[in-house]
Amino acid sequence: MDSTRRFGKYRVEREVLDEQRLEEITQRKAYSDIHRSLTEQLRDSLRCTLPKLKRGVMSSLPVLYWLPKYSVWDYGMPDLVSGISVGIMHLPQGMAYALLASLPPVFGLYTSLYPALIYFFFGTSRHISIGTFTVLSIMVGSVTERLAPDVDFLIMNGTNITSEVDIAARDSFRVQVAAATTVLGGLIQVLLGVVKFGFVGTYLSEPLVRAYTTAAAAHAVVAQLKYIFGVSPTRFSGPLSLVYTLKDVCSLLPHTHLPTLVVSAVTMALLIAAKELNSFLSPKLPVPIPVELITIVAGTLVSSYAHLNSNYTVSVVGEIPSGLSSPCVPDVRLFGEVIGDAFALAIVGYAISISLGKTFAIKHGYKVDSNQELVALGLSNAVGGFFQCFSVCPSMSRSLIQESTGGKTQMAGVASALIVLVTILKLGTLFQELPKVVWLVTWVSTMLLNLDLGLAASITFALFTVIFRTQMPTYSVLGNVPGTELYVDLETHRQAREIPGVTIFRSSATVYFANADLYLEALKKKRENGTVFVIPTTPRTPDGPSRWEYLKGGAPDSTSLGWMSELQDGDTTTLGSSSEDTLSRDLERVSLGSLGKWTWDIHSIILDLSTANFIDIVAIKMMKNVFQDFSEIDVDIYMAASVVEQLERSEFFSDSITKRHLFASVHDAVLYCLNHRGASSDLMTKCFIVCFISSLT
Repeated sequence: MDSTRRFGKYRVEREVLDEQRLEEITQRKAYSDIHRSLTEQLRDSLRCTLPKLKRGVMSSLPVLYWLPKYSVWDYGMPDLVSGISVGIMHLPQGMAYALLASLPPVFGLYTSLYPALIYFFFGTSRHISIGTFTVLSIMVGSVTERLAPDVDFLIMNGTNITSEVDIAARDSFRVQVAAATTVLGGLIQVLLGVVKFGFVGTYLSEPLVRAYTTAAAAHAVVAQLKYIFGVSPTRFSGPLSLVYTLKDVCSLLPHTHLPTLVVSAVTMALLIAAKELNSFLSPKLPVPIPVELITIVAGTLVSSYAHLNSNYTVSVVGEIPSGLSSPCVPDVRLFGEVIGDAFALAIVGYAISISLGKTFAIKHGYKVDSNQELVALGLSNAVGGFFQCFSVCPSMSRSLIQESTGGKTQMAGVASALIVLVTILKLGTLFQELPKVVWLVTWVSTMLLNLDLGLAASITFALFTVIFRTQMPTYSVLGNVPGTELYVDLETHRQAREIPGVTIFRSSATVYFANADLYLEALKKKRENGTVFVIPTTPRTPDGPSRWEYLKGGAPDSTSLGWMSELQDGDTTTLGSSSEDTLSRDLERVSLGSLGKWTWDIHSIILDLSTANFIDIVAIKMMKNVFQDFSEIDVDIYMAASVVEQLERSEFFSDSITKRHLFASVHDAVLYCLNHRGASSDLMTKCFIVCFISSLT
């Protein structure tokens, strides 16, 4: 059996198409027919009709779209089971993450309640679980401890300051700081969502988010070490705070509180064993075993009946008030001090939310609106801040539980919120004797820098990778694949053949102000043997001639540079050597007419813009200069696969540069170039086909 892979063949016969002829055939629409004016767009946006109002309300409140279609028979029981499972996880995570935020545990329960209810109305993801998350809790904790350190709340004893901290006053102010940060971060998210800034998540790539959240494990673990060993290390902030804290904890190890360490070790051993058992039995269980809840209940019972706090001075959670707190307006005077932290929380929270939302949406075949997710998350934070909640986003573990236990819609989020509500109203006081060492959290941000600096460094690096890829693209010389109209890199394809009289120079990126001046150096490196190119290095002035630089191609690894003054037709000049290893590139208009005729057969240059998705005004100006410069020495300029619309809007075309200089493809341009001026019989002469020739000036 013949295993050779065979392809069909096709043959196309058509005329060579320049842009003007192509537009005549395709009847290209005018720009005004495609794009409405700003006035028309503004008028249309302000026009209110009933269908438009309905669409606006539906997009702003997605619950109005899916709730009327909700099937209790199909979705009710899966959502209820999923909601109960997630609600059980909310209890230990809420109280634990409140400690990471340096807040009383009850505020973690509040944070697990209100934002989930807000997201129910405004969110577009069916599976993410809004509430406390390790990364954001650590970030909030860094803010609260910076603005409300223990040293600011030492108790005065007459004229003396004791080492005892007024915990009630400290916690009260920390709650105000966390609420102000959360409200401000939520307002930032809402504003970004309203102005359709959801695309910002594009720059928070999956590797960035994964690295940021994974490195955060170090912060979470170090933050719990004081509870595990029963020590009180010094608080550090800023860069290297993690290292300093770890060093201080190690220095305090001789003062470890043994009863606390025993409780910690036993709790962690039971958690790890139960987690492994849960993973082993998960295929046989309809829902996961609530290991965290069982550990909390067992730890609370042991602590209460063994009197760990009074007999062994093991630190416990303490008072958890029953009932809901009344809403209050955050202290706006704190906004100026926390705006940077609020912005960092807004961006990180959104990045985690949209990445999780898109993951589940792709898996289950629905779409999430990135801009509406910003609004939903922002409202969850802004409204939650008025109820003393701290910053929220989806939790990876809870979202996976919600999806794996059969959750279909955000009704599961409502069910989980009801579990938390019952706990706050009736069961909260039962957890007062729970030892703090029960919680060992994972995931937070940036090992050596502080969280806000780590975020800034990560985003800056991601942006620089985008900039560098466009500023330093890959350059290649192309050749024709025999028998086809395809052009590939001569260096990487052995069967590619250079067309007689034609050399194709291409860049992998578009041309704009940041990379335009790099093309000359790339062209110098990609030159062929025997090719001579003349570059203006100083503008011509009325009082003196221009100065030109000759690049004469030799062997691929050698370059001879020389300088020449103004040439007259027929002059013969001997080039002297120069020690210059870089070229001066002057962007001002320079005439090439003083060079007279070229002494080799270059008759056409074709600008291949197939890799360009935009061209800025700097590139267009340089292209105009190239057209005029080379026309003075009888070299025709053509362009292929160009961005016609942007050229039209920038008034690129004129009497001397028309659409007859544009071609639909490189092959069209090559055929026209060879047929119009004739192919040279000398295989060493070159017809330059240059990608983004604007860089040559």
